[in-house]
Amino acid sequence: MDVSIREATAEDVKRIRDVHLRSIEELSGQAYDETQVEAWAHDRDPEEYPIDADETHVLVAEADGVVGFGWLREGAREHLRAAVEGELVAVYVHPSVARRGIGSRLCDALEAEADSRGLGSLGLWASLNAVPFYEDRGYDRVTAHAYEYRDGVELTVIEMRKPLSR
Repeated sequence: MDVSIREATAEDVKRIRDVHLRSIEELSGQAYDETQVEAWAHDRDPEEYPIDADETHVLVAEADGVVGFGWLREGAREHLRAAVEGELVAVYVHPSVARRGIGSRLCDALEAEADSRGLGSLGLWASLNAVPFYEDRGYDRVTAHAYEYRDGVELTVIEMRKPLSR
């Protein structure tokens, strides 16, 4: 499969959202129950993908259309407890191409971008099904969090951190 990584554009937002939803719905069932998966996938508004925001860098993986995306944010939002300089907000791939190295390629590209921006470390919240992926990439567990979605449905997520080389 020939996959290219490129900068996301506003025209990609709908497909990014679709990849996000399909990934949640089809790849997280071993880590979370049906109610949790439904709550997680429910409120995905295209407005929550800030393609053009100055502090973000969004990439897509493309192979006959968008099959994955990754999102880097300069600075850390308040939900991260670890002292980090940037946040890996998301790395998702379409279930049809999962476990083929596309997520790793997106992550490599985002980490390289973070390094080029002078960010010394990245933090993230990983779903339970994604923790092994990030551990394999050198991220360390910081702590567990309970993230609350609609109707009080909670999901356990793991905060992780990785120092980058400068």
